[in-house]
Amino acid sequence: MYVAVKGGEEAIDNAHRLLGHVRRGDAGIPELSPEQIREQLALGVDRVMAEGSLYDRDLAALAIKQARGDLVEAIFLVRAYRTTLPRFGHGVPLDTDAMVIRRRISATFKDLPGGQILGPTFDYTHRLIDFLLEAGGEVGAPEERPATGEKTPRVSDLLSGEDLIERNAVPDDGKAVGDMTREPLEFPADRDLRLQSLARGDEGFLLSLAYSTQRGYGRTHPFVGEIRLGEVEVEFVPEELGFAVPMGAITLTECQMVNQFAGSAEAPPQFTRGYGLVFGQAERKAMSMALVDRSLRAREFGEEARSPAQDEEFVMSHCDNVQATGFVEHLKLPHYVDFQAELDLVRRLRAEHAERRAKVEEDAA
Repeated sequence: MYVAVKGGEEAIDNAHRLLGHVRRGDAGIPELSPEQIREQLALGVDRVMAEGSLYDRDLAALAIKQARGDLVEAIFLVRAYRTTLPRFGHGVPLDTDAMVIRRRISATFKDLPGGQILGPTFDYTHRLIDFLLEAGGEVGAPEERPATGEKTPRVSDLLSGEDLIERNAVPDDGKAVGDMTREPLEFPADRDLRLQSLARGDEGFLLSLAYSTQRGYGRTHPFVGEIRLGEVEVEFVPEELGFAVPMGAITLTECQMVNQFAGSAEAPPQFTRGYGLVFGQAERKAMSMALVDRSLRAREFGEEARSPAQDEEFVMSHCDNVQATGFVEHLKLPHYVDFQAELDLVRRLRAEHAERRAKVEEDAA
């Protein structure tokens, strides 16, 4: 707190009232409701849920309203609220093979079993401001067709049939999955912790790292094997029942990147994988996550790790925007004592420097 400021607590209370006044804006304009944010700013809501590590659309929308649209501040609010919630168990691992697909594309195969499903996307739109949106009005319903029931195998399954891509690792049921929200982060970190860190990581930071891997700082030559968007059922096994019961469905974006691998003494040339899984519709985040995931597997494939995106300590220690915000924004808080100490030190060093310079000039004369 700015307790060193004259009238500190009173000033802070008034700053809070001013914040609420500014957040409301022009009282002559109808107030924005959390429901409107949830339904019409859905991608922002999805990002807050993903990086806040809490799947709750209403809460994320409320946090965005409270934060005046600052998504990182909203993520901070959701994370803080999350720490107050009880944890009563762990869900069954999600079966994304059973996803009810709303969007599914592949950049590697044109004719996929089950077909390409474009879904809701900006990919094919012209980046022109639509001024007709100012007028409002109803939006026409899209054309719908009944589901064909055709199976939608993964692209990686098609490649693995010819042994052209690395096999999925067999899970070790005897090894507990790490939880970075409950245990201190230690290095080296296994892939389960790396993926958790990336899933919570800042989208912009991961996007920049992913871009760096494509420019030669990460040894990746990626192809989008497949991106899926849809709903997946969450299940939980209560102790008193002993079998899984459904708790509801959540929306997820899943991305599998296909990367070249020249092979090694132990492994033949084949494709390798990068993986991303994110709450909501967040393709840019899922793709970035998959690219960075593959770069972080460099040592696993005997590749030399020389780039930032291949350094797990660098990536995992800096991708969290809540932690980064705390370290950067704390600089705004009072540092009067620290600065006075630095000021005294600089004055003393300048005096000593002046004395040395005067002595040198005296000796030269």
